[in-house]
Amino acid sequence: MPAYVTAPHITLPPHKITTAEILDDIRTRHADHPRLPVILRAIGNCGVTTRHFTRPLDAPTVSGTADVHERTAAAFNDCLTMATAAARRALENAGLTASDVTAVVTSHATGWSVPNLDVHLIDQLGLPATTRRLPMTTLACAGGAHALIRATEHVAAHPGARVLVVATEALSTSYNHADTGIPSMIYKALFADSAAATIVTAEPLGPGLRIDDTLEYWLPESLDRYQGRLDTAGLHFDSTRRAPAAAGESMLALLDWLAPHPPVDWAVIHPGGPSIIRDVANALSLTDHDVRHAHDSLAECGNLGGAAVLDVLARTHTTPPAPGSTGVMAAFGPGFTMSAIRSTWHA
Repeated sequence: MPAYVTAPHITLPPHKITTAEILDDIRTRHADHPRLPVILRAIGNCGVTTRHFTRPLDAPTVSGTADVHERTAAAFNDCLTMATAAARRALENAGLTASDVTAVVTSHATGWSVPNLDVHLIDQLGLPATTRRLPMTTLACAGGAHALIRATEHVAAHPGARVLVVATEALSTSYNHADTGIPSMIYKALFADSAAATIVTAEPLGPGLRIDDTLEYWLPESLDRYQGRLDTAGLHFDSTRRAPAAAGESMLALLDWLAPHPPVDWAVIHPGGPSIIRDVANALSLTDHDVRHAHDSLAECGNLGGAAVLDVLARTHTTPPAPGSTGVMAAFGPGFTMSAIRSTWHA
């Protein structure tokens, strides 16, 4: 049974930070770094012009010295604020009220709370007490696509379901000057904060994505490509030299899965960096114009983690594909994992 996805609503936090400001901060804090010229050049090439943080760049939980407790608490509280705002607008845009929701799927990797985001959203939004819950907390950049996959499965099992999907991250809390490796320094400029929300149903509530099939894939022997790490200074994201090639190495699995079907006409690609967008586009024989929304999302918002593909999907609604055309959504997460969706655009 296909599932239908409403146009996502994206909530961006108030502090807009330019790449020039990030570069100045790194020059000031790491003036004696032996690889500083390499780092500055890599940041200049990371494809990001601006990004939004929940707190100012000089806040203790961003470029300051806040500890892991302060950073994780700030991350969860800020994620909840953004997620609540995004969910309210997604419901409003779909013509639904809180009482219409039957299930909620959430994804976030920053912040920590028990009870988790799903329960907090039920409280904040006034969702029914019987709302079914599927909270996920370690998917990171794959979170948005993976949440749509879980929502699709729920709709197949419960055809009348109206599933609220929410992905949020406060990745600015991993902006940490204790991390001086080149990948970590680049992540300071790449990562950003946001929340995204959408509704998944068995019957369309408006034009947009129809999910026809889904794929989950783990790239063998890739556990160390991208991974998170907690210590007293907070949450850190580490990667190896082989990490940038992982998306390209996953394309064989994607193409094998897509092979029995017509070629895709468009794609919603996780904007994790220019090379990820390029590798997926090349594998699918798509042009830069075909994947422009991924490039625009990266340039204007940075890598939003799990919410990123939902931002790209929201942008796709502004210049929608032809009705009936075939597309694919692909997002990638630590592990190295890929969550993909084969879809049709419906009007």
